[in-house]
Amino acid sequence: MDDVTPLLAAVDAFADRLRALPQSRLSRGAAAEALTLARELAAWTQRIEEPDVPAVREMPEAGMFAVADQVAVAGHDLAEALAACGGRVPEGAGVPEAVALVEAAAQRCGL
Repeated sequence: MDDVTPLLAAVDAFADRLRALPQSRLSRGAAAEALTLARELAAWTQRIEEPDVPAVREMPEAGMFAVADQVAVAGHDLAEALAACGGRVPEGAGVPEAVALVEAAAQRCGL
């Protein structure tokens, strides 16, 4: 089983920083960037949990004040999926890559 602690820490830190942002920063692109991340994490989870389902369901837009929670939920879901699959994921689709994705999104948001 992969240690998903780094992913959980990265997701929680990013979500916490998003929650602390003023509305002006969220509306200047941080919310859109975070929603893109949440959707990517959710799609990644779905590909792990339902590899035979070709169509990926897209996470809906719930508004800029909900996006931090969407990132947190999607990140925790991915961590659970990665832990449950016991490391049987394609090369380049594990915890380090997920952490890098979260950190890159945080950097693009200026966090």
